[in-house]
Amino acid sequence: MFIGTYGSVSIADARKVCAKLKAQVTLGNDVAAEKQTRKSESVAKIEAVNNKITVAVLSDRYYQERIITKLIRPEQVLGHINRLNTYLGKLLVEDVTGKHINSMYQTDIKRGYPASTNKLRDHTLRMFGYAVAQHLIPYNPAQWLDAFYAGGKQWPRERNLSREELSLLFTDMANAKGFGRDNYLTVKLLLILCVRKSELIKALKSDFNLDGGYWTLIKKASKKGKTIVIPLPIQAVDALNELFIRSADSDNLLPARSAQHKKLAHISEATLNKALQKIKDIDHFTVHDLRRTGKTKLQGLGIDEAISERCLNHAVAGVSGVYGLHDFFDERKKALQLWADYLESCETGKDWNVTPIKKAV
Repeated sequence: MFIGTYGSVSIADARKVCAKLKAQVTLGNDVAAEKQTRKSESVAKIEAVNNKITVAVLSDRYYQERIITKLIRPEQVLGHINRLNTYLGKLLVEDVTGKHINSMYQTDIKRGYPASTNKLRDHTLRMFGYAVAQHLIPYNPAQWLDAFYAGGKQWPRERNLSREELSLLFTDMANAKGFGRDNYLTVKLLLILCVRKSELIKALKSDFNLDGGYWTLIKKASKKGKTIVIPLPIQAVDALNELFIRSADSDNLLPARSAQHKKLAHISEATLNKALQKIKDIDHFTVHDLRRTGKTKLQGLGIDEAISERCLNHAVAGVSGVYGLHDFFDERKKALQLWADYLESCETGKDWNVTPIKKAV
């Protein structure tokens, strides 16, 4: 926390200020939050005088009013907002032109993640649209810059791992230097349960009933805001038991590591992404491709389409989703156990000779 410059503030006075701040912390005051409040008030005063704001101030307003209040997982947008601020944050909103924005897109695309650049474009377009709605600028400078200027047209991903790749994945995760046992178990659980990464990394140990063999996915973690009871195959219970031990006295299944605890109680969204970069024997895939792999293999095992969709916690569309409220717990339990047995054969190298389930004629 900035106290003052040497010369304008004596060492004795600086020590007094430090002692006062420490006392406030001891009493439970959040001095960091107070600092942010003062900063916001200072910015507001400057705006009141000049009636001009920077892109950084605009992005903060946009995040607070349009992202946090609308999305279940607003933190997923922060990376794009932060990159936008890195490129344009110091500019006054009224000075930003299409040339600035196009330059940002061309710089960002060089990172090698076109899908991420397209998401940056989406939020840039929405943020400056928000600025127009707030009468801060007369037009949206990002309006005419379509996906061609950013990451280009994206086709739906089809990547899913074959049986041979799944076997290699387990081998590589076990042998890759620095991959870690926690990451191994987390990837294994993502495969077995077919859940979203964010749902698993935010899970609390109290959400799981290992004796009963189910996981209650709480509302705030699920995409549609509904509580979902997920059956746990035997292999998932074994992996969870080990993670319970490894997480010690933490309430989180996957507690933050090293310096991460300063921001989050659980591991960050990027932790697994970075770990999977150590896997070299398999063509590139993302964490989300594991869900597609699960869906594809469930189909191959003869699981009914409606049940496989329920296994992925997808909402049922149309009238069936409104009136058909049965959760098919027993059917999902049977399907996920079959899928877990298949994965175990990949992990251990055992032959897989189970006949796929077929509908009775």
